[in-house]
Amino acid sequence: MKNIPHLTKWLLGLSLILISQACNESVLDEKPLSFLSPDVTLVSNAGFQSAITALHQGTRELMAPDDANKYWAVHYGTDLGSIGVRDTYLRDYSTQLTPTYAAVDYFWEWGYLTMLPRANQIIDYAQRPTAVWTSDAQKNAVIAEARFFRAYALNLLTNLYGDVPIADRVATEPKIDYERNARKDVLAFAKADLEFASQWLPLTEPQPGRIIKDAADHLLTEVNISLGNYDEAIAAATSVISSGRNQLMTTRFGSAKAQPGDVISDLFKAGNINRSGGNLENLWVIQFEYQTAGGQGSGGGNQWLRHWGVRYFDAKDPSGASGMVLADSLGRGVSFIRPSNHIVYDIWDDPADLRNSPYNIRRKWYYNNPTSKYFKQEVKYHANLDTLYHIFPGFRKVENAIPSASSGQTSNDWPMMRLAETYLLRAEAYLLKGDKQKAAEDINVVRKRANAKPALAAQIDIDYILDERLRELIIEEPRRLTLNRTGKLVERTLKYNGFATTVNSIQPKNGLFPIPQKFIDANFGRKIVQNPGY
Repeated sequence: MKNIPHLTKWLLGLSLILISQACNESVLDEKPLSFLSPDVTLVSNAGFQSAITALHQGTRELMAPDDANKYWAVHYGTDLGSIGVRDTYLRDYSTQLTPTYAAVDYFWEWGYLTMLPRANQIIDYAQRPTAVWTSDAQKNAVIAEARFFRAYALNLLTNLYGDVPIADRVATEPKIDYERNARKDVLAFAKADLEFASQWLPLTEPQPGRIIKDAADHLLTEVNISLGNYDEAIAAATSVISSGRNQLMTTRFGSAKAQPGDVISDLFKAGNINRSGGNLENLWVIQFEYQTAGGQGSGGGNQWLRHWGVRYFDAKDPSGASGMVLADSLGRGVSFIRPSNHIVYDIWDDPADLRNSPYNIRRKWYYNNPTSKYFKQEVKYHANLDTLYHIFPGFRKVENAIPSASSGQTSNDWPMMRLAETYLLRAEAYLLKGDKQKAAEDINVVRKRANAKPALAAQIDIDYILDERLRELIIEEPRRLTLNRTGKLVERTLKYNGFATTVNSIQPKNGLFPIPQKFIDANFGRKIVQNPGY
């Protein structure tokens, strides 16, 4: 007790010191000492390369989310099919696709909270006098890669939502008065970014996964089509096709060429995705590194097998007993996406088409549970078998490089852009220009590689091209974006997706996503008009 007066004096002195410091406003001045501050890191090429890595990481996160994220909304609820698990995502558009739907927030926040701020920061700091460059070419290559990703994000956003804010700079203070820019203006802005990127990006990738000139020209082709600039789209695609750097793979190659298969299956085998594996067709490849920090995505790896893979291991045999067990070669798919009959059966117009071979579509399944009396027999339909959930034809491009039988992920790198799609984009531009013969010639380059009979010029319309994109690009293509871009989402979903023809079916308004309600509420400095019908 006798020490309390001394303690009181000590506390009083400390209080006076703190008060005197609080009155000194200089203590509030911030000095960014962390090496992560852009003022410290974005002054040299090495720092900018680290920042560009964050753009690649952001794109990989879009492609490889965990189950809570909604990238899959660009697939299900379209002409591709519907969610196969016993859930209701976009089976009922009228109650599910609303301004508060998780996928509506997911893509918007990916664009405006991840990709655009990261790209804009690089573009801004690269042009500041504090940045030290060895040449203008070095500086412009960094800006070009950032501008590519900015264009990629804006193109995705405008294809999904229509009119969207361009957001071309980093906000340094709270901003509550964003406005939606017209779709044509968003596309024109993306076009300018891509034209700069095409001029300054390298011709060959400095390391796997990096963005090159051909990737910029590929995306520029699509953007020009959306703008109605068909001659410019043809020129951009021709630059990619005729560069001499790329070619469709037409003969067996890579890690599995001595195994049963064909050149189409070789395209997706582990080790064959990058140019180092002999693949000269892919223009841009997302990189995954198994059990490497930062190399797997938030979901733990490439998620395509989990979401497109068949839930075969739950299948019963005709007696009602377990007929299937997990297999290392197949992984653990969960039937998140059940393909429509249109893509499983209707689009295959030539039985010789390699893309429909047993090496690329698994149509036959066999009981693999040794305890089943039907062991090794082919699975046939019976009363205990759910063909929307347990067994249906599966696309095998997702089956490779599985860490373990219980894993729903793979470590496969994944093609984002392929030369085959460049041909199909140029065919689309020719068609829209009115030249069906040239369109057919480009389509037939792709079909010839697949050993499919040539298409006739008289057959070519936008639906034929969309079906050819299914045959060639199934799973790779973010289908909703393509259908939105071509104005065919509602029509083709009603026609080919059985779940969309119920009383609560897809409506014309669903040709675009609604604007997220949380953005409308937060942007109280300027009224945001919701997309029609929502």
